[in-house]
Amino acid sequence: MHAKAELQTHHHLNHPNKSAHSEPVGVWVGGVAIRALFLIILAVLTARVASPQVENLSSLWETPGDLIRVGLGLAVCVWLLINIFILPKDPGAYRTWLYLGVALLPLSLLCAFVVW
Repeated sequence: MHAKAELQTHHHLNHPNKSAHSEPVGVWVGGVAIRALFLIILAVLTARVASPQVENLSSLWETPGDLIRVGLGLAVCVWLLINIFILPKDPGAYRTWLYLGVALLPLSLLCAFVVW
């Protein structure tokens, strides 16, 4: 009897119930979509704010402030775009993104409208 209980415990530890730890497909899709949209909007805002004061890119070498701003903006945009493809490993993160997206997406769109 003891060996059977130990075997069941060992089987449970090696093969955990995945359905107890995963989110429904709708929550996963919504979380991924909202997270991707937020990161894209943030990258566009960063690119807009980091653009040089003078529209000519050759003038970047004349003003070091613009050169630093454009370089940092480019690095942040690349980092944000890379993070779109790195999905969270925690299943609860998708539900969090779904809940936060209700507030973050309208706010980020409003911010993009004001900055543009």
